[in-house]
Amino acid sequence: MTLKECFEALGGNYDEVLGRLRSERLIQKFTLKFLEDGSYDLLCRSMESGDYAEAFRTAHTLKGVCQNLSFTRLYSSSAQLCEALRNGFTPEAPGLFDLTTQDYALTVAAIRDFQASIPQ
Repeated sequence: MTLKECFEALGGNYDEVLGRLRSERLIQKFTLKFLEDGSYDLLCRSMESGDYAEAFRTAHTLKGVCQNLSFTRLYSSSAQLCEALRNGFTPEAPGLFDLTTQDYALTVAAIRDFQASIPQ
């Protein structure tokens, strides 16, 4: 799997991130580092515990990371969740959290598939 194919699989925009980072090596580095980012795990814990202020902050962080990496699909769902949590819990938040979870799983699966295809 190429890096561009990885971006297609995760619903991202490879050309956009290439224009921003200007190097496939940097794109690969930061794409793989995404697997180490703890924002999503903290988002899950915050939603589960009802700490919606922290959930907002972590959704905002996740949104920013995804925007910088042009992970368009996950950016979109996390941005919607972020806005739903901006002033605390809203009835839309659980459904948007579920959508963000689905998009996160798709993103991580695509990155792991790409990672597995890198020659050691």
